[in-house]
Amino acid sequence: MQHRILLAEDEEKLREVLCDYFRSKGEIPVEAADGEQALALAEEGEFDAVLLDIMMPGLDGFSVCRALRRDQDVPIIFLTALSDEEDKLLGYELGADDYVTKPFTMSVLYAKTMALIRRSRGTMRSGDRLEAGGIALELSARKVYAGGREIALTPKEFALLRCLMVNRNLVMSREQLLVKCWGYDYEGEARAVDTHIKRLREKLGEAAGCIKTVIKAGYKLEE
Repeated sequence: MQHRILLAEDEEKLREVLCDYFRSKGEIPVEAADGEQALALAEEGEFDAVLLDIMMPGLDGFSVCRALRRDQDVPIIFLTALSDEEDKLLGYELGADDYVTKPFTMSVLYAKTMALIRRSRGTMRSGDRLEAGGIALELSARKVYAGGREIALTPKEFALLRCLMVNRNLVMSREQLLVKCWGYDYEGEARAVDTHIKRLREKLGEAAGCIKTVIKAGYKLEE
């Protein structure tokens, strides 16, 4: 199966090499030379993954990631020469799924990209339905089913559950969940996530066992 990959990199030669490699693997690379072009392409069409250089002219990779995470769950990998831990933490807080530090090998980047795509698609189904851990979400209808019954959730509880299901088996930090479910400009306490997770578990009953707490890291939905 072919995948559409958005490759945003301002260095022309590297961008060409990336596109050639992914094309040789049977994928469909779409290139962007800067942040504005990357964001415009991502808003016009659907992609299976987005590879973002951080240091791009105009909109940098952080800004593009922040904008995409307002309404998309597409896997995002940062391509960066930055190795500072604070930069990586910022990227994860904005919703990035992984980092690849330059210089890197094409085979490793490709393997990481395909792994993220498989994980993100592992919960998807037919139409706009998500299923994982004995829980089913009907996205358009905003309905949730667990244990053979419909569960009434608040909008934030629904958003949290959807985020955990889309990122099944991946640890989501409180900061990532805040960005994805409350928005990047949220100024409240990160512990708000804990309160909503507690209420979500209570409503899901036995099905809530798949939502795991990862000490000092966050939460994940595990099957």
